[in-house]
Amino acid sequence: MDLQTAELEVNELRSLLNQYGYEYYVLDKPTVPDAEYDRLMQELLEIEAAFPELRTPDSPSVRIGGDVLDLFEKVEHRTPMLSLGNAFNEQDLRDFDRRIRQAVGDDFSYVCELKIDGLAVSLRYEDGLFIQGATRGDGTIGEDITANLKTIKSIPLRLRENATLEVRGEAYMPKSSFEALNKAKAERGEELAANPRNAAAGSLRQLDPKIAATRNLDVFLYGIGGGGEMVAAAHSEGLDYLDHLGFKTNKERRKCPTINEVIEFVNSWVDKRPNLPYEIDGIVIKVDSYEHQRALGTTAKSPRWAIAYKFPAEEVVTTLLDIELSIGRTGVVTPTAILKPVKVAGTTVQRASLHNEDLIREKDIKIGDQVVVKKAGDIIPEVVNVLAEQRTGEERDFQMPTHCPECESELVRFEGEVALRCINPKCPAQIREGLIHFVSRDAMNIEGLGEKVISQLFGEKLISDVADIYKLTREQLLALERMGEKSASNLLKAIEDSKANSLEKLLFGLGIRHVGAKAAKTLAQSFDTMDKLAAASKEDLLAINEIGDKMADSIVAFFEQEEAEELLKELRAVGVNMEYKGTKPVSAAESDSIFAGKTVVLTGKLEQLSRNEAKEKIEALGGNVSGSVSKKTHLVIAGEEAGSKLAKAEALGIEVWDEEKLLVELNK
Repeated sequence: MDLQTAELEVNELRSLLNQYGYEYYVLDKPTVPDAEYDRLMQELLEIEAAFPELRTPDSPSVRIGGDVLDLFEKVEHRTPMLSLGNAFNEQDLRDFDRRIRQAVGDDFSYVCELKIDGLAVSLRYEDGLFIQGATRGDGTIGEDITANLKTIKSIPLRLRENATLEVRGEAYMPKSSFEALNKAKAERGEELAANPRNAAAGSLRQLDPKIAATRNLDVFLYGIGGGGEMVAAAHSEGLDYLDHLGFKTNKERRKCPTINEVIEFVNSWVDKRPNLPYEIDGIVIKVDSYEHQRALGTTAKSPRWAIAYKFPAEEVVTTLLDIELSIGRTGVVTPTAILKPVKVAGTTVQRASLHNEDLIREKDIKIGDQVVVKKAGDIIPEVVNVLAEQRTGEERDFQMPTHCPECESELVRFEGEVALRCINPKCPAQIREGLIHFVSRDAMNIEGLGEKVISQLFGEKLISDVADIYKLTREQLLALERMGEKSASNLLKAIEDSKANSLEKLLFGLGIRHVGAKAAKTLAQSFDTMDKLAAASKEDLLAINEIGDKMADSIVAFFEQEEAEELLKELRAVGVNMEYKGTKPVSAAESDSIFAGKTVVLTGKLEQLSRNEAKEKIEALGGNVSGSVSKKTHLVIAGEEAGSKLAKAEALGIEVWDEEKLLVELNK
């Protein structure tokens, strides 16, 4: 066969295989027997082997799995992949509906979709060709898992139109695939996968795509990245467009004009859920119109126009065998229930947080009790209550210690707090937990440096502070248990890459008390460099929007420590970046607007602008928009039905504008 004939054969085979695959994996309506599909695939593989120049990225043959990967590259999402807020009952849904109505009026509808229990993924297409797939990661940075996603046969490698877009969905393991996987694991004497979600996530993080290909994963696409305004006016139309392009969407969706219909849809799935061929853990409710979605906007973590209803948690009874204590990075002593292993919502649970001593007393928990356990939001195990009537008399009271179980220092309870704390700064447990926090996803995000490896390194005295992480050698890593050449190389690269992180990642990683991820970003944007922040006074910090007394005191106290100064010096010496790299809001100095440098609060219902649009416009002119009225507020914009914020502004003598005056100033 010559090249020209081979090319014609290949094109015909690909066309047939793509069509048969779409009918089988997307439409679930096969038109040919499996044997015929396999025969055509074998024929394609043989021709591509004979003529390698004809092998292309969109060939159906790539689904079998390609070369083994060295590691997963990081991918920055062009539009953040936000998580959803949760609703646990009917009242939560009605509260959500009330907030939507306050913002956009009554003329809108919802779309309800099944919440697939899998792994959120992003797929990018250019001119109709699948070019990259990534995990959600922390919402901003994910991992490139293109090779593994190509093994999912319902993901089109080429679209039916030459469209350029990003789509988002949930990759999952069907119940049948999960059962087959665990059967095979049992036969090999391996540990069984806990649930389909974990199995799907593990499959997509295999460095060998051939392993991923054997797991028979599937996907449902649920949206267009960055919104679908370019192709549709509403989310429901966007899903129809994805169907048209050849994507697999979940057909168990419904458009609901009212919240009552939403609640009816939600309730209908509580009992039907077990009959599905895949796992779901709730229902996602979205405002349908893209225009309304844009008007509602987002918070730092989640869209205001969507919510996830979580099904009632499954409750089971088991025995509380013991109570174990752990010391966190801030010295807080947390009691944890050690349970007789029991299956809850698809996973085996052996531990559950008891939060603090007061909760143990309040629930009258004794060691040896029969306890009711559930997973809060189907995720975090918690002890609901004690079955006191089943006590035998052999149960034992639990007493919190007076001294730290790790360093023997006396424990203290600060006024107004429920937690006991170890206040010894040299407590090994606090240092170890601080190191684990430093490398975590929202901090420096060092892949491969998890809790176990950190604990090993700390136990072997190879690291005693975060700067030591950057001094680790290949020889030191290779000496660790279960650390091979490849793992060591990947870890050293991840450590090196983390040096380039923007300042807010490092700030959060340092674990300064009261400074969360959001505050770290605000501080980084405001001061630009670590040196400027370290030199800032309490007054400088309080001048920043949303930085309060407690946080300001904590920041000043941190940088006054000699140890902190020494640590930052070490981090600089090893090349860790100390500057902010992200985009900055317009500064007051760069703007001649009346809003420049002013703190503004929006309250009530605006008629011509959405709350989000007003916020963006004010910030673009150098203003700061705050969520609460205080003595630091310069101006309050009051729309219709303004309530307590307006009253507080008037009491404090703060200037108040209506929407009309706001629009005049914005349009100058």
